[in-house]
Amino acid sequence: MNPVSASSASAPGPGRALGLHIPAGHGGAGRYALDITPERAGWGHSSLRILDLPPGGHHAFDAGDSEWIVLPLTGGCTVTTDGTPHELTGRDSVFSGLTDFAYVPRDAHARLTSRAGGRFALAGARCARRLPARRGAAADVPVELRGAGACSRQVNNFAAADAFPCDKLIAVEVLTPGGNWSSYPPHKHDTARPGEESELEEIYYFEVEPAHGTPGVGYQRVTPSGPGRTTDVLAEVRGGDAVLIPDGWHGPSIAAPGHTLYYLNVMAGPGATREWLIRDHPDHGWIRSTWPGQPTDPRLPRYTAPPGDTR
Repeated sequence: MNPVSASSASAPGPGRALGLHIPAGHGGAGRYALDITPERAGWGHSSLRILDLPPGGHHAFDAGDSEWIVLPLTGGCTVTTDGTPHELTGRDSVFSGLTDFAYVPRDAHARLTSRAGGRFALAGARCARRLPARRGAAADVPVELRGAGACSRQVNNFAAADAFPCDKLIAVEVLTPGGNWSSYPPHKHDTARPGEESELEEIYYFEVEPAHGTPGVGYQRVTPSGPGRTTDVLAEVRGGDAVLIPDGWHGPSIAAPGHTLYYLNVMAGPGATREWLIRDHPDHGWIRSTWPGQPTDPRLPRYTAPPGDTR
């Protein structure tokens, strides 16, 4: 099978309304610059919407059968859920710092308003339980440095399985310094193996930090993981692009030299337990054994959690 390349990535695959690589501007619907629903993705659980609001802009949505996290990418907003407002300070960009966020439970009505405008990610997952609406503070986001040397990256575990309560949704942010590889060694989570591997659909949403007047690019690889698991992607990604990973070995995510690569990971699956358990590719997992003898890239952490707040 030939991998899906940037030139063919916007073409829909069998059984789905979106391709596996969705270039910026090709996956929008209605008010959303990007609208990945289970129906459009051709799977059962994970969603991602990207919403741009002008100064003074507003947008309302019904959560339906999914739980959602409203995550500011740029700017701040107020998220009012069933009449209760949650003020989000936000941030200048994904490269400048952590952000607070808002959890919107299933079957709720939510309204976003933004005085100064901004770009906001709505990460969603179909779920059964209705948890309380609440705000997550930037000060409480665990920042983790993974890997070493050229595999160093920063992970902002704002909605990791062990960091913030959700029913099904798992979501994290990853920052990869220019020239480094992340999501490496290639790994998968497409088969339920109790205690060893979770079954999770995953969305990668990318931003690339500009440098010297150029917007920059990154690269994403996904390879088939076995019979019936045919996802095969080799994509050149730019800011605003997304890649769908229904199955398969995914990684590396490669940052071009001079350009920090950001991606938002959104995951959900059918398992009764909300957990992120992965299996490394057998040909590449050995790389982990080399990390203890190497320093972490000195460019990391890019930033750390701000002082606590009491709002």
